[in-house]
Parts: sequence; structure tokens; C-alpha cells
Amino acid sequence: MLPSAARQTELLYFVRQDCGSCHGLRLEGGLGVPLTAAALKGKPAESLRDTILYGRSGTTMPPWNPFLTEAEAGWIVQMLQKGLP
Repeated sequence: MLPSAARQTELLYFVRQDCGSCHGLRLEGGLGVPLTAAALKGKPAESLRDTILYGRSGTTMPPWNPFLTEAEAGWIVQMLQKGLP
């Protein structure tokens, strides 16, 4: 199920601001790895979704599941893999 148009706007802001604080405001990398379509090409969507939801142990990647549903994290992955607008 797709997030509502209003929630999509919130999620895009979240990615740009919250994710961008580590992955770079253009998502080209920084403290975190790049999140561009090219960098994510060939990576399994389910694994990327789980990384968003549950973080990565031993790294600075936090779990975002208190703030995002599984469907929302999946939608973010789809948008990143297409090339975030």
C-alpha cells in the first residue's frame, strides 16, 4: 500500500534531512554510504528496507522502525532505487 500523498511528502523530507545528515544532503555519501540509484543498483530491496527499519549493528546506522512502517520503508527504497526526486 502506497503512503498518502501527504505522507509521501513527509517521507521525502525525512530522507533529505534525516538520512541526508549522514548520507549527504545530495545522498552522495558522507558519514554513511551513498544512497543514489547508481549506488543501490543490484542491491536487494528487502535488505535495504530492513536496514532502514532495524539499522546496522556496529555502525552509526540507527533503526528507524519507531517512526516508519514496513510499507513506508519499502516505498523509500523504491524511490531511492529510481533516483529520489
